[in-house]
Amino acid sequence: MKKVILILCIGLLLGACKKAETTILCMETSLGNIWLKLYEDTPLHRENLLKLVREGYYNGILFHRVIQHFMIQAGDPESKHAHPDMLLGEGDIGYTIPAEILPKHYHKRGVLAAAREGDEVNPARESSGSHFYIVQGKVFTPESLNREIEKINNRRYTALFNRIKAGREGEIEKYQLADDYENLMRINQEISDSTRSRFEKVKLELSEEQRQIYLTQGGTPHLDGEYTVFGEVIEGMEIIDKIAAVQTDENDRPETDVIIQKIEIVNNMPR
Repeated sequence: MKKVILILCIGLLLGACKKAETTILCMETSLGNIWLKLYEDTPLHRENLLKLVREGYYNGILFHRVIQHFMIQAGDPESKHAHPDMLLGEGDIGYTIPAEILPKHYHKRGVLAAAREGDEVNPARESSGSHFYIVQGKVFTPESLNREIEKINNRRYTALFNRIKAGREGEIEKYQLADDYENLMRINQEISDSTRSRFEKVKLELSEEQRQIYLTQGGTPHLDGEYTVFGEVIEGMEIIDKIAAVQTDENDRPETDVIIQKIEIVNNMPR
């Protein structure tokens, strides 16, 4: 499996070297057209999406997960012929793409990003080979943005502490059975020290540019640094808003199907 992924990555990189110009896609949906620009500095994701587009992979696929003021998601192959009450989201193409998470690409309104499995089963944060989402997001006030950043960092700190602690559960259980409180306190201190040290690598800190974007255009800052962003909408945000506003069921699937009819490589700006 690792050989297959390596060969795929080499092929994608070679393709990226041959074609470095900006690529523009037109996504025709049942609610209107969306034009997307793919970034050049995320070549693995760029070339993988182009490959799937050329194969017609997305033709007929649904936006199976829609959350207003957050994002719209598609990419499940099982959604093409799904009956109305079918639970979607588990279907995939069968491979992942290595993460290309760059600080310069953050989750402002309108960006295209790759969905993925959670850190607990996917610590390398590899992207799904087919699932993507487009951010709708929301506009923050200075106060609400500060609260959001504090909440995000508290959540990241707790998740990191629990992951480090889980790696030492065997020791903890041994000392608990022996009522060895001295060693339990030592381990807890070591876990705390390790968490504080490693937290600096995952702590969310916004640049002034990011802050201004979230305060004016909006977005979803809690995803920053955790998912690969590899493109953005250049025309058709009103269609994103229209899709995000549809009625959904308890699983966030639209009650009336929103269909990607086709995606085309157009390489020119919409008129």
